[in-house]
Amino acid sequence: MREIVLDTETTGLDHLTGDRIVEIGGVELINHLPTGLTFHKYINPQYPVAPAAFDVHGLSNQFLSDKPLFADVAAEFIAFIQDARLVIHNAAFDIGFLDSELTRLGYPPIEPTTVIDTLMLARRKHPGGPNSLDALCARYGIDNSRRTKHGALLDSEILADVYLELIGGRQTDLGLAVAGMIRTTISVSQGSGRAIERPEPLPSLLSDAERDAHRKFVTTLGEAPIWTRYGVSTEA
Repeated sequence: MREIVLDTETTGLDHLTGDRIVEIGGVELINHLPTGLTFHKYINPQYPVAPAAFDVHGLSNQFLSDKPLFADVAAEFIAFIQDARLVIHNAAFDIGFLDSELTRLGYPPIEPTTVIDTLMLARRKHPGGPNSLDALCARYGIDNSRRTKHGALLDSEILADVYLELIGGRQTDLGLAVAGMIRTTISVSQGSGRAIERPEPLPSLLSDAERDAHRKFVTTLGEAPIWTRYGVSTEA
C-alpha cells in the first residue's frame, strides 16, 4: 500500500481570496514504512506573503521570487502522488489550496476518497485534544525540536511518525506478524489427531536392571495390577 504524507505552506489562510502555495513537501510510505523517497519544492506564488504567514514559515517574498511557478512543478507533483493515498493534517486546508492550483491549470481536483485527515483521526482517538501537530508530538514522544518554523518537508516527516502512532504505532506491523505466527501454529496443531508412528522406535532409556526392578515391584501389587493394562510384563 502506497501513501504520501503531505504538507503545504502558503501565502495566507484563504485560497478563495488569492492566497497561493509557496512550498510543498511529501514523504512516501509503503505499507506504513518510509521508503526514503520525498518530494520538495519551493514555489513562487506571484502573490505577496502575508506577515502572519511569514512568521509561521519564514519564507519571504524575496526568497521565493526566483523559485519555479506551480505550473512548472505540477506534472512532477501529480506523478509523485499518483495512485497513492494522501495523509494530511487538517486536510481541508491543504486540499483547498492544491485543488485551487490544479484546477487553475486545467488538472482535475484531488479525489476526496484518497485523502486521510490525521486531524480527524486524532480527534476521534483523543477527543478534547489538543491535536495540533506539536501537541501530538508531545503526546507520543516524537522529537520535533527541529521545528522552529513550519516547513512542508520537515512537517511531512514528523507527521509520518505521528500517523504511525495514530494507527497503532510500529506495533501494527508486529501485530500482523504475530497473527501470522498464530495462524501458522494453529494450522500445524490442528492435524488429524492421530499420532504419527516413527519408522524406527527410539531406543529405551531404561537399563535392564531398572526393568527388572520394576517387574518385581509390579508383582507386589496383587493379581491384576494396572500396569498389565499397558502391556507391561510382570515376569521376573
